[in-house]
Amino acid sequence: MYRKILIMLTAAGLVASVGACGALQHIKSLTASSGPPASQSASTAAPAAGQQGSAPAGSLRLLTEPANGIGPIYQLISGARSSVDLTMYELNDPKAEADLAADAARGVDVRVILDQHLEKSANTAAYDYLTARRVHVRWAPADTTYHQKTLTVDDATSVIMTLNFVADDYAGTRDFAVIDTNRADVAAIVATFNADFAGRAITPPDGTDLVWSPTNAQASVLSVINGATRSLAVEDEEMDDPTVTAALAAAARRGVDVRVIMTADPEWDTAFTELARAGAHVRLYANNSSTLYIHAKAIVADAGRSDQRVLAGSQNFSAASLDYNRELGILTRNQAVVAGISATLAGDYAGAKPYAPGAGSTPGPAKGASCTASAKVYNAAKHENDVTVHSNQPGKDATATADGHSRSRRTDGSGYALIYLNGPPPGAKITVTVGGATCTARD
Repeated sequence: MYRKILIMLTAAGLVASVGACGALQHIKSLTASSGPPASQSASTAAPAAGQQGSAPAGSLRLLTEPANGIGPIYQLISGARSSVDLTMYELNDPKAEADLAADAARGVDVRVILDQHLEKSANTAAYDYLTARRVHVRWAPADTTYHQKTLTVDDATSVIMTLNFVADDYAGTRDFAVIDTNRADVAAIVATFNADFAGRAITPPDGTDLVWSPTNAQASVLSVINGATRSLAVEDEEMDDPTVTAALAAAARRGVDVRVIMTADPEWDTAFTELARAGAHVRLYANNSSTLYIHAKAIVADAGRSDQRVLAGSQNFSAASLDYNRELGILTRNQAVVAGISATLAGDYAGAKPYAPGAGSTPGPAKGASCTASAKVYNAAKHENDVTVHSNQPGKDATATADGHSRSRRTDGSGYALIYLNGPPPGAKITVTVGGATCTARD
């Protein structure tokens, strides 16, 4: 009953100020040693475009990984009084799992949602461990990737993360977490979790600062990129959405200082080349165990200016992440959060190596209808394929067919489409038709 009443009061904006202050003081005590200096404290800024408003300055705190460590998040879990809600793409952290189990053992209502679309095999051990210890665990819907990474404690504090709870990744991986005590944000996250846990459909509320996939993610990403006037600093794990790549390239061409920091992957070379030729500065880290791995998903626009903004969360720059998955990020003008992420991206940029596009001239316009296709296995056990199509056929139905199975998706303005083709076994020849073009691929 207490939990239900608290949720209702929070959603109505009527939570007693003493409770909110207590939660905020708890967060400050956890992050005082690792948060930004007092000189970076922010006053409330004007609302960001496409957002309902801007959270009060003190309601957001930044953790930068691996420098700050996962300790403050562990402390939030172990300090829970009444409830813990966790939505996690991948969970393989013995300490976090033990803390969740200990909470449940002392009567805290612990609920966990884990992805099964892509990560069921990776999450099964945690699912079984927690279920056996009185934690209420649910699998996310089988047909949707739940890439969201969010923790909520006592319906008063949420942590919006770029990181998974995977202990082996912490030491060498760049990630961010924003600890959020804004009542509207937390209420929206709790309402969405309640619906997801019960298996009910919901359009997630925006709260004050929230960016949800698929409802408002691509529009929010593009609003930050297209609204930048002086600078853009970007870190992401993937660069696989042509619309986002085109927007970054357009920003560079209009004179914005665009800096992209990622881990090298040949899969993104086409996008990197497009960005470099447009004047963007692309710097990469080698993909090896001795080098920092860029897993963060963050965009900083016009840092240090009155119109500065940062977007950070679970969203990769891919059609799957922005248009299909369940994801959560936060878009804010908070000075401390912007300054902290901006400084980290600047340091990462200085430590990375410039990307050099391959030799050769820029391809000219295609003659006639043309397309290329590539495919990779999403889930081998279920014969799920991710078919990527690039063509000179914008606004056309692209159809992927293999082994008696077929699925279609309309290409965007650049001739791109991502098709989820379920059914064909690994290695099957996939034929794609789009407009007057035909191309093939194998996963």
